[in-house]
Amino acid sequence: MNRKILSENLNLSSYTTIKVGGVAEYFAEPKSVEEFSYLIKWSTLNNQRCQIIGAGSNLLINNISIKGLVICTKKMKSLTIEPYSGIVEAEAGVMLPTLSNSLAKNGLQGGEWAIGIPGTLGGAIYMNAGTGNLSLAKNLISVKVINKKTLEKLEIQKKDINFKYRFSSFQSNDLTIISAKLYFEPNGNLEKLIKKTKNNLKLKKETQPYHLPSFGSVFKNPENNYAAKLIDDMGLKGFKIGGAEISKMHSNFIINNSSASSKDIYELITLIQQKVLQKKGIYLQPEVRMIGFDYPN
Repeated sequence: MNRKILSENLNLSSYTTIKVGGVAEYFAEPKSVEEFSYLIKWSTLNNQRCQIIGAGSNLLINNISIKGLVICTKKMKSLTIEPYSGIVEAEAGVMLPTLSNSLAKNGLQGGEWAIGIPGTLGGAIYMNAGTGNLSLAKNLISVKVINKKTLEKLEIQKKDINFKYRFSSFQSNDLTIISAKLYFEPNGNLEKLIKKTKNNLKLKKETQPYHLPSFGSVFKNPENNYAAKLIDDMGLKGFKIGGAEISKMHSNFIINNSSASSKDIYELITLIQQKVLQKKGIYLQPEVRMIGFDYPN
């Protein structure tokens, strides 16, 4: 393995779905678990901060120089499905829509909801991403990880992972997700599964600004409430700061009207939080991860 897989001073804006980002001091897109492990090892041995991104769909990267190594997992996309047993093995970079379509075509049930989530499997486990009360945690058997400190590879069983709403213990430990093993119920009706998957995507596109650069949902839903409803109640739909706008289609989405800076977006997030806190006494927690900000993640 050589240093060729490392790029220097790479602009990250095209690696996020909101199309904003700073410049990574070092950047790499490993194609295999071997390359991925090598990069983690390289960063540890060279005392470089190592940050992992997937599809960049839930990510705001400050428009500054980002120190250390940023690894994008999107090229680690090996996916094995056993249609009879329902066992699925997938690397961290497999996109959820790809997974969802493959499950339906193989007659496996329970992944239809994931069609509209523009993230990777690794990101979805890390964030415990989902829709309504559905998330991948339900189908998870185990996760293969690498420990950034000790560099050992481990397989962790689901019972040893703490999942809560939009949270997994990977957000607070030194383990980096390499791949996962999942179970989906086999022998489903192909036609029904494919139809349901297509309908889920159609519904997403009709209710969310899917065609514009955005994060997906910006805020977590507070208990017994909806972030979008609270933002609506503030009359903030369509409100803009610079090139960043609260979507008129769905208020829990911020869209980039081609020219938004990370500062515009950050200020808009903060403004929403302040207004909702003042009027409703509720602190909206961002679902979006932030890199390069002095922000308690």
